[in-house]
Amino acid sequence: MADSLKDIFTQLIKRFRSFLSVKDSRSIGAFAGLAFAVLFAWTLLRKSSCNQRRRLKPPTGGPSSSSSRTNRSSNAAAIETSTTTTACSPLPIDSRAQHVSDNVSQRITPMPMLGKIVKQRLNGGRKVTCQLLGVILEETTPEELQEKATVRSSVPRVLREITKRCDLYLMERVLDDESEEKVLCVLEDAGLFTSSGLVKDKVLFCSTENGRTSFVRQLDPDWHIDTNPEIVTQLVRFIKNQLHISPTKAGGLATNVYSATSLEQFFGCA
Repeated sequence: MADSLKDIFTQLIKRFRSFLSVKDSRSIGAFAGLAFAVLFAWTLLRKSSCNQRRRLKPPTGGPSSSSSRTNRSSNAAAIETSTTTTACSPLPIDSRAQHVSDNVSQRITPMPMLGKIVKQRLNGGRKVTCQLLGVILEETTPEELQEKATVRSSVPRVLREITKRCDLYLMERVLDDESEEKVLCVLEDAGLFTSSGLVKDKVLFCSTENGRTSFVRQLDPDWHIDTNPEIVTQLVRFIKNQLHISPTKAGGLATNVYSATSLEQFFGCA
C-alpha cells in the first residue's frame, strides 16, 4: 500500500509541475484543489510509513525486559492478593495461629493407621487365637470372672482390625456357666459381635489350662496370644508366632515368641 501511495504522490508532483509550466492557468481554485490533494496524499503516505515501522520493530527479549515483565506480574499478583485479603474479615490472632498450626500439621507425614500397623504386625497371618483374661478383659483370674467381667477400653479397636484380616478365636478357662454368660454379655455390649467378624461360636471356654492348650493345637493358628508362659513354651514347637502378654514384658522364651505389656501396646495404640 505504501508503494501505491508513493506512485500517486509522484504523479501528483509531476502534474503540479506540468500545471506550473502551463502559462494559461484556468483559476486559482484549481491550483488550491491540486495543492490540497498533494497535501492529503503526503499525509497518508507518512501515516502508512510510521505504521509499517512500528510493525517491523523487533521485540526486546533481553534479560532486563524479561525481568521487568516478571516484576510487573509479581506486583500485580501481590496487589490482587492484598486486595483479596483486605476484603476478607480479619481473623483473630488465636485463629490465625491455629490456622498456621493446622497447615503445618497437614504437611507432616501422619503415622500409619491402626489397620496398617495390625497388618504389618500379623505379617500375613490369617488365623489368631487369643486368651481372654488379662488380654481382652481387665480381670486376670477365673475367680474374678465369677464376680464381674470388664472389657479393656482400648481393646475393641484392635480386635476389629484383627477380625478384618484374620479368623479370630477367643478362649478362656472358667469355673462356672455364669462366668461364661458374663463374658459373652460384656463382649456383646462392647459391640464385638456386631461391628467385627467375631461370632459367639468362636468364643471358647474350658475348665483347665491344658484345655486351652488343646484348643490352640486343634485350631493351628498363625498367631496365639496368651499370658501364661508355660502354655506359650509348650506351643513354641507347634505355633508359628506367639505373643506373650506380661506386665514386665518378659522376653527370651523363644525366637518366634514376641513380648508386650498389653495387646494395645504390641499394636501401637497403648
